[in-house]
Amino acid sequence: MDTNMDIEALRGETPGCANRLHLNNAGAGLLSRRTLSAVVGHLELEAAIGGYEAADRKRPEIDAVYAGLARLLGGSPDEIALFDNATHAWNAAFYSLPFAPGDRILTGRAEYGSNVLAYLQIARRTGAEVVVVPNDEHGQLDTAELARLIDERTRLVGVSHVPTSGGLVNPVAEVGRITRAAGVPFLLDATQSVGQFPVDVAEIGADMVSGTGRKFLRGPRGTGFLWVREALLPALEPNVVEIESGVWDGALGFSWAPGARRFATWEMSYANVLGLGAAVDQALSLGMPAVGERALALGGYLRERLSALPGVTTYDLGRERCAIVTAKADSVASERIAEVLRAGGVNVTTTVPGHTQFDTVDRGVHPLVRLSPHYYNTEEELDTAVRLFATAAAA
Repeated sequence: MDTNMDIEALRGETPGCANRLHLNNAGAGLLSRRTLSAVVGHLELEAAIGGYEAADRKRPEIDAVYAGLARLLGGSPDEIALFDNATHAWNAAFYSLPFAPGDRILTGRAEYGSNVLAYLQIARRTGAEVVVVPNDEHGQLDTAELARLIDERTRLVGVSHVPTSGGLVNPVAEVGRITRAAGVPFLLDATQSVGQFPVDVAEIGADMVSGTGRKFLRGPRGTGFLWVREALLPALEPNVVEIESGVWDGALGFSWAPGARRFATWEMSYANVLGLGAAVDQALSLGMPAVGERALALGGYLRERLSALPGVTTYDLGRERCAIVTAKADSVASERIAEVLRAGGVNVTTTVPGHTQFDTVDRGVHPLVRLSPHYYNTEEELDTAVRLFATAAAA
């Protein structure tokens, strides 16, 4: 796991590393001091001179957040819109598409719960059909079946890059190749992938990508973002318009704001925005290839050691797997395992059946214990977590 990153220095700049063994980065990563300073510093500036005035003073830094996210994703700043969470970002993209009776929405078994509910709502409202693409022999989205299922009725392919409930990395570049050839919009939920390993929109071929700041990017909670390919914008009609997203024409009409800002809202937490910017800058300075190499290696290290425990099974699917690791003991409830780990100072969580509905129906394995290391974790920390897991599983 050799990288050019100074892990001890990075841990020293992460206050939470002194208090807990944090293996819940798929829930929320630990803030670095630079991100914390950006958030607190702006709140202090607002308290000192006023909220509007602080935003005016920090306008160059706020604008730089769009540029930073564009660099991270491989797009342009005009293709970025900011939100207060990833679900609102994803909804802004999804609900801007028109659907009619007989239209088809294709998705995978690993799709996130909120996305699934949105598909079902639109199907009920419009008469569109939700089609779940089966998995292949590796447990990932079967791209051959996807290509077979796409037809003239298909209006959207929506895929979660990495599910909330496991270490699967879906073959999204192949999905992008298929959707581009078919001329079908591709909406990628990258909530669990951006910040964990490189995500390049050009390489993937997605048309819309949603993400969050709070997870592997290590940004503050209450931050999300949406990237939309510029060429797709004329085909989209945002579901909500307000003074940031629309421009009044002086009479009884309006035009959309240019670029992805047509999805934006005027009011936002600029303290959180600047914190997101600091987290993005840190990821860029470390280099996403190096971040991804270490994060995925730690995930593999943890998965291998948990799999070797008697009476313990890991459940991560896919040809390619990431830093999210899910496991279950044969004779001890997952929540009990998680309680023992948390009592021992290890932050973990458990998967929720309703958060990946199609996977729950397909496999019936949830809840599982979910452990998600990141680059600032150490092998020694993972060994500690495995020992506690073993103790709990043997009880």
